[in-house]
Amino acid sequence: MKVFQLVAEPRTALGKKAAKALRASNRIPVVLNGGAAVELPFTGTLQEGEKVVELGNGKGLITTDLTVTNEAVRKLIYTPDIFAIELDVHGKKRMAVVKDIQFHPVTDNILHIDLLEVFPEKPIVFEVPVKLEGHAAGVKAGGKLSLSMKKLKVRANYTDIPERLVINVDNLGLGQSMAVGDIHIEGLELVNAKNAVVCAVQLTRAARGAAANAEA
Repeated sequence: MKVFQLVAEPRTALGKKAAKALRASNRIPVVLNGGAAVELPFTGTLQEGEKVVELGNGKGLITTDLTVTNEAVRKLIYTPDIFAIELDVHGKKRMAVVKDIQFHPVTDNILHIDLLEVFPEKPIVFEVPVKLEGHAAGVKAGGKLSLSMKKLKVRANYTDIPERLVINVDNLGLGQSMAVGDIHIEGLELVNAKNAVVCAVQLTRAARGAAANAEA
């Protein structure tokens, strides 16, 4: 994946009122998840913006509340590309990926961003865009190639996740489909349902007519 540089600031004022004030100043509330698991009660020192979220069984998770500007994330959010994010919080660098984004239902403005902290040795599940390459045999026979799943979920270390999942369709015949279980990419585990159809060559009216005439 490409790396996106993002400067963030710790956020200590929480709640709906504080979030509304942030958005009014052209900033976005952000939560960085995936931090260190700790024993409860926690007796260590938290950095600015950090808090401990109880997980149960005497465990907690350190998350970090941050804020970024709308302008800073525009090229991260409004693009088909995927990125690993190098967060800069007062000079301290941490790697993350986008976990979730909440948009306003009417204005489509960004309301909140959830990030997931990532580490080179720890696999994550991440959605990767699909790109079809080649010339399907079924299309040459008059069919139409359709892409049903524009993204697939993969499990891998973030450093091994590609920008695109390139799938060759040369051998896909007329009326045939390719499911998740038919796709094998070295170093990546696809976690979508194995029988989910990724792409297919559909019969067109012209192809059906040609087949009918051939049988007559």
